[in-house]
Amino acid sequence: MAFCAATPAAAQGQWQAVEKVQTYAIKGKTGPELYASIGEHGPQVGSLKLRTIAHTNFKLTWSRNYQRQDDGSCVLVSARPNLAITYMLPKPRGKLPALIRKNWDIFYAGVHAHERVHGEMIKDMVREIEKVSIGFSAPDDPDCRKIRTELTKRLAEISLMQRQRSRDFDQVEMSDGGNVHQLILALVNGG
Repeated sequence: MAFCAATPAAAQGQWQAVEKVQTYAIKGKTGPELYASIGEHGPQVGSLKLRTIAHTNFKLTWSRNYQRQDDGSCVLVSARPNLAITYMLPKPRGKLPALIRKNWDIFYAGVHAHERVHGEMIKDMVREIEKVSIGFSAPDDPDCRKIRTELTKRLAEISLMQRQRSRDFDQVEMSDGGNVHQLILALVNGG
């Protein structure tokens, strides 16, 4: 079975992700107390439900237009993503002492920036899916079934690559001396 993809440039890239921040409550009046509360209340991720400081999640749906061709093939003529990205971040309950507030603001801004990189990786994945999808065709597919199966395989590969890229980024950022590691040390040690 031969599959091909031609990409009509005019149909691509005319979408925008909806991004929002949600928070979870933590408590404490010192850096160590705030960080301990993150450990108790942070979002749980992965199959082991490990707690993390912050998390980026997304919901992606598509409006796709598959069209049968006169020669019996099927072509995906348009694919418009609907992408919603949610950043889950910690938020202290109550007022913090001035110095702790300053340290917290630096920590929060750094963690938020880290999560936004994950958001950009998700948007990159959607753009890649769009690039691979629009114009994708399957010969001898008058019911537009084969095309869906083959496209699903390709999209799964793109999704796996995005997940690996995200894990690699976290590993660098959270390793000794990494950006997130430095943010944690500054918060806990007071500057």
